[in-house]
Amino acid sequence: MNALISVSDKTGIVEFAQALHALGIRLISTGGTAKLLADKGLPVTEVAQVTDFPEMLDGRVKTLHPKVHGGLLARRELPEHMAALKAHGIDTIDLLVVNLYPFEATVAKPGCTLEDAIENIDIGGPAMVRSAAKNWKDVGVLTDASQYPAVLDELKTGGKLSDETRFALSVAAFNRISNYDAAISDYLSSIQEGGGRGLFPAQANGRFVKLQDLRYGENPHQQAAFYRDLHPAPGSLVTATQLQGKELSYNNIADADAAWECVKGFSEVACVIVKHANPCGVAVGKDPLEAYGKALKTDSTSAFGGIIAFNRVVDGAAAQAVSKQFVEVLMAPDFTAEALAAFKSKVNVRILKIALPPGGAADWDNGRNAMDIKRVGSGLLMQTADNREMTLAELKVVTRKQPTPEQMQDLLFAWKVAKFVKSNAIVFCKDGMTMGVGAGQMSRIDSAKIASIKAQHAGLSLQGTAAASDAFFPFRDGLDVIVDAGATCVIQPGGSMRDEEVIAAADERGVAMVFSGVRHFRH
Repeated sequence: MNALISVSDKTGIVEFAQALHALGIRLISTGGTAKLLADKGLPVTEVAQVTDFPEMLDGRVKTLHPKVHGGLLARRELPEHMAALKAHGIDTIDLLVVNLYPFEATVAKPGCTLEDAIENIDIGGPAMVRSAAKNWKDVGVLTDASQYPAVLDELKTGGKLSDETRFALSVAAFNRISNYDAAISDYLSSIQEGGGRGLFPAQANGRFVKLQDLRYGENPHQQAAFYRDLHPAPGSLVTATQLQGKELSYNNIADADAAWECVKGFSEVACVIVKHANPCGVAVGKDPLEAYGKALKTDSTSAFGGIIAFNRVVDGAAAQAVSKQFVEVLMAPDFTAEALAAFKSKVNVRILKIALPPGGAADWDNGRNAMDIKRVGSGLLMQTADNREMTLAELKVVTRKQPTPEQMQDLLFAWKVAKFVKSNAIVFCKDGMTMGVGAGQMSRIDSAKIASIKAQHAGLSLQGTAAASDAFFPFRDGLDVIVDAGATCVIQPGGSMRDEEVIAAADERGVAMVFSGVRHFRH
């Protein structure tokens, strides 16, 4: 058996090659890999000896040769193929170990030039991988060091690889080549006139790995699957570990993402309850129990069967409180043994453990999508994600009445929540707690009225609350509805042609109003 080894990433390759040699497998290699193995005392045949042709053009041409590709592509069950190999003095290659020039890592470096990128586009490696993967019935192809142990175990046990293993390796190889080519296309398509890189490449190549098939999609007559980014960021939903419960559904995942993205943005202990992709209760507290209790008060009816997220370890006290309601998904950075015990009898509750981004709320962008993508008929809408956070210093007071420090904190809290509420969004808050949420209405006035109705149903007073509107008020009537409900301070983006009319209305009503200068539509 012959193995051709040519790797850029040499992690584990010496040990793997030593094990192959111990099994009596002949080692063929190229350039730096051949030198490394030889230096470790392994008998290595250089590719140039096999091809009778020296490496040339600074190593650009070394494996692009019939004696390499013939050995990979020949079908062993076809006599004419084997006869051709014999006639031309070509040996079969039964195992190919190749990983590619580090193109993705190169272009990710600050200051990477087009020349650097081009030099790190592998040609011979992908060509060999494709040949071996096409002929998977006869050739095993390894493209990642993580595959070495299982392949060695199988070779040691049976002396060869099974059809199932070779096919799985082939699929992984074609996936690797596809992702590699997509990375090259994305990079080169983003190069603009003058040499800079644009945010949106001329061709977008999605690269996702399936995590699981789902029972159905948004509705039972729809089929669905769950995918993750090829390289997921820490702190994102796809990194979650499910500790107990039924399989996640399509809607569970969508709602869980909305809850997690909201809760991880708080530096204080926070709880977010989501129903149908909208926060129906958000609060901060001294501990998870208090935060949960306050969040639940906002809309306990909608919270029934909802998704609950915490940004702190859930302890037994909080878990006992949550366990008294019907919850679909519970997620947090971790759970104490007492917390897990509280849900032991509720076997259907899905419990997810998700690490926060390494820097916590201060590192909020880490673990968030850089781009948002929405499908439209036969096309895509792409935009940079709405990752904009607001600080107190950025808020502009536009009314005669100045907000108190406590009101400013409530305004910031309301603004943070409104960002995750479907447009048109109106959110009333007080003392680190949502008091009424109006979402997804065609009229901003209707959203405000719904928020007020929700508060009444929950037995909560909106007197003295802070209110956030995700977009500007085009007329004063929207502001009047909010003030009539009890708000004494308001945050909105501003930017309307009638801003002065709305500011005058706020002054007339004796409320404070601040402009954020940022809109947060969420469709």
